[in-house]
Amino acid sequence: MSAYVETAEAVVVGPGEGTAIWFQGNRITLKATAASTGGAFGLVESMVAPGFSPPLHIHDREDETFWVLEGEVTIRCGDRTFRATAGAFALLPRGVPHTFVVEGDRPARMLGILTPGGGEAFFAAGGRPAEGDGFPPPAAPDIEQLRRAATQFGNRIVGPPMTPTRA
Repeated sequence: MSAYVETAEAVVVGPGEGTAIWFQGNRITLKATAASTGGAFGLVESMVAPGFSPPLHIHDREDETFWVLEGEVTIRCGDRTFRATAGAFALLPRGVPHTFVVEGDRPARMLGILTPGGGEAFFAAGGRPAEGDGFPPPAAPDIEQLRRAATQFGNRIVGPPMTPTRA
């Protein structure tokens, strides 16, 4: 059996293209999904607001990889905490608690790869279609919607968000 996933045709998603979602005050763009990659991976482009941190959580089904394109984040994975700036790559294995926080006063732009694919649909289930460019207007998160999405996609919240170390 081949280690490569065969797809029927090339998948090309240009700059500014993809499914844009407002998720917890951030903008997530689905660039590739399990459906478009034969289940191999999901790829999201994230514009993450300064100071934002998701709660400490565990993915039971997929590994999560970040490639920081712009900005600075502090990432916690298991017992390790490290800084990641433009060009940094971090692989966060499934089953290990992790989170991150955007440092400073500028947004971070990151690519996120979920392997195998499928977990990228969590953002659509837990957010809403973007109604314009940029970040959504400030609003309290819909906690019940997030809990349902987390349960559906094998994510568990196990601790609080991180606090930025510098503003």
